[in-house]
Amino acid sequence: MFESIIALLGILGLGTGAGVFVIRNLYYICQPNEVLIFAGSSHELANGRRVGYRLVKGGSSVRVPLLERALRMDLSNMIIDLKVANAYSKGGIPLKVEGVANIKIAGEEPAIHNAIERLLGKSRAEIEQMAKETLEGNLRGVLASLTPEQVNEDKIAFAKSLLDEAEDDLEKLGLVLDTLQIQNISDDVRYLDSIGRKQQADMLRDSRIAEAQAKAESAIQTSENSKVTSLSRLDRDMGIAKADAQRRLTDATTMRDAVIAEAIAEIASELARIQAEVPVQQERIKQVKQQLQADVIAPAEAQSKQAIAQAQGNAAKILEDGKARAEGTLRLAESWRDAGSNARDIYLLQRLETLLKTLTAAVPDVTVQNVTLVDSSQANTATQLATFIEQLRQTTGIDLAKTVQNLSTSPQKQLPSVSSKDNLNG
Repeated sequence: MFESIIALLGILGLGTGAGVFVIRNLYYICQPNEVLIFAGSSHELANGRRVGYRLVKGGSSVRVPLLERALRMDLSNMIIDLKVANAYSKGGIPLKVEGVANIKIAGEEPAIHNAIERLLGKSRAEIEQMAKETLEGNLRGVLASLTPEQVNEDKIAFAKSLLDEAEDDLEKLGLVLDTLQIQNISDDVRYLDSIGRKQQADMLRDSRIAEAQAKAESAIQTSENSKVTSLSRLDRDMGIAKADAQRRLTDATTMRDAVIAEAIAEIASELARIQAEVPVQQERIKQVKQQLQADVIAPAEAQSKQAIAQAQGNAAKILEDGKARAEGTLRLAESWRDAGSNARDIYLLQRLETLLKTLTAAVPDVTVQNVTLVDSSQANTATQLATFIEQLRQTTGIDLAKTVQNLSTSPQKQLPSVSSKDNLNG
């Protein structure tokens, strides 16, 4: 019994050791960034081609002892710095290009079979050098087909052309170009600098034109906005004004109706009052007429009659006086005519005293031509008379002595005497 137990434990121990051996030496786990290649066994591909290996990607497998050998191939990314100098572009301008590429070994069929055949067993440095030389050759080929302006102006298109050019060559090597970035493009003859300056000038010009256009558009938009704002403000003001005018019109209409109604009421009230006062005023008018008849009209009629009578009496008196004065004037004219040329002198002698009073009162200041001095301090009546005659001659031009002399020599004619009321011009 004990020996059986020992034999069983020995068998179990032998099985456990065999399991550990298998796990440590025959069981392989494939990482996500690698591929396992079990060489030695024949395997048919999808296209019908047979190869002497089998692939395991992203899983695990057990190597067949003595018949297979397990190999690993790293699929992680490789960064390659590209530097190409004196690469002649189209037009003969030598360019210098710097860039960076990201490549890796292809992990998908059928490119992975090319990688196994060409890269299996090579180190990463060797693979990177191979990929670098391939990309630089492709880069020179692409540059030869492009002008410096095309290379410099559109680096993205240039990188795409390079990807298209290198894709077939890299696929034959079993490599995949993930990304390619062109970092710098330059030349020793400063051709690109001149292009850059021209482009900068063009860009500056375009930017100034764009800025001027933007300012113009902004000014136009500002003016348009101001116009719209002004029109809106005018519409608002017009609306307010119309509403205010309508309100005022309504208020005025209401006020007019109220004023008209009030005026009609006042007129009706005044009319009623006046109509009520009409009989009173009629009686007052009658009373005033009677009072005027008694106080004014009757005395006025009496005074009128009295004035008419008095005027008739005065007129009769004036008429008689006029008749008498006319008759006297006629007689005076007849006597004047009968007296002949001396009528004037006779009339003046008769009216001498009255005429002298009138003359002395009416004579204004006169210019003295002759002065006759008579001493009248001890004069008698004759001297005073001579003085008077001289004064009369100087003031009126009537020579009284000569007139008396003429009267004494002419036939004596007596003019009728007239009263002081007679007309001198008659």
